[in-house]
Amino acid sequence: MKTKKEDLSQFQEEEKIADNLSGQQNKPTEAEAATEKETEDNCSDEEKLERELEILKDEHLRLRAEFENYRKRTLKEKSELIRNGGEKSMLELLPVIDDIEIAIKNITEATDVEALKEGILLIHSKFLDYLKKQGVTQIETERVPFDENFCEAIAVIPAQKEEDKGVILDCIKKGYMLNDKVIRHANVVVGQ
Repeated sequence: MKTKKEDLSQFQEEEKIADNLSGQQNKPTEAEAATEKETEDNCSDEEKLERELEILKDEHLRLRAEFENYRKRTLKEKSELIRNGGEKSMLELLPVIDDIEIAIKNITEATDVEALKEGILLIHSKFLDYLKKQGVTQIETERVPFDENFCEAIAVIPAQKEEDKGVILDCIKKGYMLNDKVIRHANVVVGQ
């Protein structure tokens, strides 16, 4: 028979084996532990990505709203410029209109034709000065070579001299430019 010592040592060994077995059942294997760690890392990576996505979505929405506000503001400013942009031009034109009204009033009462003629020439001069301030200039058409970029030939007549060929002989309607852009072509007669 076994002695108490042998029984005790055998019991202790069995307990160790049982503990090891139960510990192995409770403890995950290395592969399971690695998988759990990866899952935790993946979850944390997923959570990080989700947070980044939310931040980017928020930034995107804010930028869209900011851009929309900018677009609306610039459209409003543009429409105001279009509506009120001519105000300064019109204010500068009012003195010319005043002079025209005075001339109209005086036409019926005028006895001196020379004074009336002088007044009309003065109004014309004022109006041309006004146009010049606005950047409007007349296209030169007196005895210059015909240029289709600035003029429209409404008639062609035989030239009496060789030097008159291809030259503007008469201007029926003056042409105008606004800065460097033709806003109305001159109607001219060209020698051929």
